[in-house]
Amino acid sequence: MSDKQVTTPTISPIRPTDPEAVETAIGLMSGSRIASLAFLDVETGRPSLSRIAIMRSQGGDMVSMVSELSAHTKSIAANPATALLLGEADGKGDPLNQARLTLHCEAKFITRDTPEEFKELQAAYLAAIPKAKVYADFLDFRFAVFEAVSASLNGGFGKAYQLTAENLQN
Repeated sequence: MSDKQVTTPTISPIRPTDPEAVETAIGLMSGSRIASLAFLDVETGRPSLSRIAIMRSQGGDMVSMVSELSAHTKSIAANPATALLLGEADGKGDPLNQARLTLHCEAKFITRDTPEEFKELQAAYLAAIPKAKVYADFLDFRFAVFEAVSASLNGGFGKAYQLTAENLQN
């Protein structure tokens, strides 16, 4: 037996980003109305998830209306590094073969302290998510704007891509 070790070159599962991948990512961002929000829980120090209503702003950022009373709002105020998972399984076929997008984000808040910006965002949000009218005027609600710094797209089996913030600004 030989002492030589045979090494097999590793092949990256990440494909080069192409226009189709960018189009898929933008489509998921534009078409999603719910997302899973990942954040570091400020009280426990552990990762946590929450489901939120979401829309894509004209500027390309993802936006949600959140209550100051919620655990995720308190946590992202303390640590704005977040992630959003977009892409709901449609109930047809293998859900792991359906496109989904993870956005790595920095969150910031738009509050009523900036009334013009708040009202403009509120009008767009209510047009996209009409059911938010139920709580949109509650004083504890503000907007969380999630600015993507990078993204991971899984477009289905064997279709993995890494995207930049610039890729997502179309």
